[in-house]
Amino acid sequence: MTIAKRVTLYVAGLLVAAVALFFAYAWVMLHLSYSDGERAGYLQKFSSRGWVCKTWEGEMLLTSMPGAIPEKFEFSVRDDAVAQQLMAATGKRVLLTYAQHKGVPSQCFGETEYYITRVQIQQ
Repeated sequence: MTIAKRVTLYVAGLLVAAVALFFAYAWVMLHLSYSDGERAGYLQKFSSRGWVCKTWEGEMLLTSMPGAIPEKFEFSVRDDAVAQQLMAATGKRVLLTYAQHKGVPSQCFGETEYYITRVQIQQ
C-alpha cells in the first residue's frame, strides 16, 4: 500500500469517526434532559422559523401577580402534534410541560434549550 493511500484512508477514518462522534453527542443531548418542569402563562407568539432548518418557536408571558411586569419564556417545539395544539391556543392561558436540554449542538433542533413536550389549555 502506498503512502498516499494510507494517508487517504487515515483521513477518511478520522472524518467518519468525527461525524459518528457528532451524531452520538447530538443524540445524547437531545434524549437526556438537564431539567424538567412546567410553566404557566399566556401564549403570546408561536411560529415556524428558519431558512434551512424550520423549527417551531414560541413565547409565553409569565405573570406572578396582577400589575407586575411579565417575564418572557421562550421555547422550542419538536413534535408537530404539540405544535398544532399550541397554534390553536395562541392568546390563551396555557400550562406547558418542558424538558431543558443544554448543549444541543445546532439550532436545527430548536433555537432555545427549552423543548415543550405537553400542552394544557387552562380556563
